Amino acid sequence: MIRLNSREKRFRFVRLQAIVRKEFIQIKKDPASLAIALILPVLLLVLLGYAMNDDVESVHLSVLDQSQTAESRELIDRLTSQGDFNIMSYEHNVSVLEHLLDKGDIHAGLIIPADYSKELATDTAVVQFLIDGSDPTYAQEALFRSESLLLNYAQTVQTEQLVRSGAEVPNSPLKHETQVFYNPSMDSMEFNIPALIGLIMQEVTLILTAFALVREKEQGTIEQLIVTPIRPVELIIGKLVPYTVIGTMSFVFVLLAGVFWFDVSIAGDPFLLVLLSLLFLVATLAMGIFISTIAKNQLQAMYMSFAVILPSVILSGFVFPRESMPMLIQLLGGLIPLTYFLEILRGIFLKANSLQLLWPQSLVLLGFTVLLSIATIAKFKKHLQ
Repeated sequence: MIRLNSREKRFRFVRLQAIVRKEFIQIKKDPASLAIALILPVLLLVLLGYAMNDDVESVHLSVLDQSQTAESRELIDRLTSQGDFNIMSYEHNVSVLEHLLDKGDIHAGLIIPADYSKELATDTAVVQFLIDGSDPTYAQEALFRSESLLLNYAQTVQTEQLVRSGAEVPNSPLKHETQVFYNPSMDSMEFNIPALIGLIMQEVTLILTAFALVREKEQGTIEQLIVTPIRPVELIIGKLVPYTVIGTMSFVFVLLAGVFWFDVSIAGDPFLLVLLSLLFLVATLAMGIFISTIAKNQLQAMYMSFAVILPSVILSGFVFPRESMPMLIQLLGGLIPLTYFLEILRGIFLKANSLQLLWPQSLVLLGFTVLLSIATIAKFKKHLQ
């Protein structure tokens, strides 16, 4: 045991100065970590500052106008004049409206009956709103805006009728019926739990693999792999397989917790859900392995993982609607696998979507997996850096 004399026990600025100087030398030897620490917060602030916007600027609406009269066109103009609703298309049958709601292309559909003008003049006209309730934010906004605008319009029509007739008009000339699809109660839990499952699985699998090769570099065990005839592709796949098994087991556990603990039902095919979730897990694991190949140490791997995880929470649509983000931010969100997996999760959980509707998102996830795997194999070199 080393004994210190009284002089050595006292705080010495010289020793402190030496330690500080040594740490700065270490930081200087690792400029990549320093750059990440200084630049990453600024980049995240810029990205998240634009993305963190939960204001609904315009509700996407498709219209089925069976009346085709001046009165029906006036109603449509009233709904869209202030930008509350954005007309995406004019359709000719209800099944097309429902298909657009299934795909998530619109937030609501308006049905104006053929006898609208006649009923508006003589009795009470009834129009129907079909609302996609899978996203409570847009569903509640569509419901509120439609009720408010149609009530104001009905009062305007009633006043005009009163002026023309000179007598009291007892009943409102316009009523509307609302049908909320997929999530009739607009319960946020039904919307958030599937997305939370996807987010958790991304974080767990990404962190698991992001340190896989870096840890071996720091511990020196990678040298044992270098002297063997193992090829890079064999090493990468060998790294992926165990974590894929672990990730799949973890997904099943968290899925069961979401269904039974939070009582969130799966409206679609559970087998399709597990199959597409496996595709997402492999894509995320491949991303983690790629981070592991380019990071020189575990600190860099941690920074890079953080740089993926935090933007994923904001840009993927997990918290804020992607439609309310600037176009550039939406494009950046399109580079995140979680963006497409959330659409798959919510589509199967809430809308019972089949692969026929989910194949574009599935194809993108497959593309991510292939590209990340190729990049990882190309980056990994079987020698010490």
